[in-house]
Amino acid sequence: MAFSQSISRKSFPFPPLFTKTHSISSSAPPISEDSLVSAAVSILKHHRSKSRWGHLRSLLTASKNNHLTSSQFSQITLKLRNNPRLAIRFFHFTVQHSLCSHSLLSYSTVIHILCRSRLKSQALSVIKSAMCVFTETHEQNTAIPVAILEALIKTYRVCDSAPFVFDLLVKACLESKKIDLAIELHEMLKSKNVFLRTDTCNSMIELVSKSRGCFAGYDLYRNIFDLDVDKVSKKQIGVKVVSPNVNTLNVVMVGFYREGLVDKVDEVWEEMERMGCVPNLYSFNVLMAAYCDDGRMEEAMRVWEEMENKGLNRDLVSYNTVIGGFCGVGEVVRAEEIYREMVMKGIESTCLTFEHLIKGYCEIGDVNLAMLLYEDMYRKSFSPESSMVNVIVRALCDKNEVSAALEFWSMAAKKHEAVMKKENYESLTRGLCQQGKMEEALKVQAEMVRKGFEPNSGLYDTFIDGYMKQGNETMASKLRKELLSKQMS
Repeated sequence: MAFSQSISRKSFPFPPLFTKTHSISSSAPPISEDSLVSAAVSILKHHRSKSRWGHLRSLLTASKNNHLTSSQFSQITLKLRNNPRLAIRFFHFTVQHSLCSHSLLSYSTVIHILCRSRLKSQALSVIKSAMCVFTETHEQNTAIPVAILEALIKTYRVCDSAPFVFDLLVKACLESKKIDLAIELHEMLKSKNVFLRTDTCNSMIELVSKSRGCFAGYDLYRNIFDLDVDKVSKKQIGVKVVSPNVNTLNVVMVGFYREGLVDKVDEVWEEMERMGCVPNLYSFNVLMAAYCDDGRMEEAMRVWEEMENKGLNRDLVSYNTVIGGFCGVGEVVRAEEIYREMVMKGIESTCLTFEHLIKGYCEIGDVNLAMLLYEDMYRKSFSPESSMVNVIVRALCDKNEVSAALEFWSMAAKKHEAVMKKENYESLTRGLCQQGKMEEALKVQAEMVRKGFEPNSGLYDTFIDGYMKQGNETMASKLRKELLSKQMS
């Protein structure tokens, strides 16, 4: 029976070449290209999975070149398009055993077949693999992602692919931090009247904002959505109108918020309303955070009330944002009111909730309440940031409770691996010297040096004064000489 003939499942599960009564002879004539493709497809489709791969290798050994060409691989894979998982296994098998001279076109075939079955993560993985494998292209000065795009366009229709295949290519560039190439691909596709999904565009804008600044992100946003061309002109020149969504505007707002440009956040909010984009909970939280960080609590509470009027349920981020805002301006009582409302709503506190309140009480000098909150926080198994530990140490030192500050610090360093600031080392040392506890002060100062903080002249003066109060002229004189030597060196 010839290879080109179809094989019935009832008669033979695979070509006669591989029945027990036949074997491949080294003197057998080479298999033709058409027969090779047909035989490989039959083995892959009808053979049992355990022996499939061994027979496939035997088939390729008997072929003219002992391996598949890129074109042959694509022909075989296209016949497996309704079984994409088998297609990807076949692809990995040929790569693992070097059984195919793969090209960008054969990679593209696999990518399209995975996309048409909505296997996005696998398709993305193959795209990334292609970007690594093909470090050079036949055309000089052509970047690999651009070459991959050209190959995907060539094979798109024959593979009956899905449009988001181009989004995956751009996503691969973004994840590889190839920003300029991602933008170039977008422009190339746009020139062919192929438009990326809005969420892909949002990812581009977000990455540009983070890496190149909020204004670069804003410019890209306006360019992607043709916001500097009015709708009438777009229709006249035949430009497709693609509109941003609320998540696009959120990304732009976050870019300005990250750099502290509250007025720009306001402008984007107004732009959102002009475009008819309905702000979501995330939008309100970003606007409110911008006001809170800027100390504009009256405007933040206006947003807070508007959220309720819009029927939006405030979440943990909303509450933590407002609590932090009130603590930041010293209105801890208001922050406590919001905290109690949060608890009544059944929203669980986080480490950040406690840190806001603790820092707030420390700032207004109520260290006792701050310590009570810390104990409550610790009971809930939260581990505070070093910044919060430093705030408590500083507040205790300011209250002249140096022993309590030292005890708290020793505990926090062990339990939370907290790192103390230089200023707090100096405050502890100064306080202990003033109390005449010179030995403890020396231990703190030694720890400070081990952490890489060199003592300044003010700290030397503190020790000298401490020893003078004890009547220890010898140590005071020794420190004066050491300080003078440092100043002259």
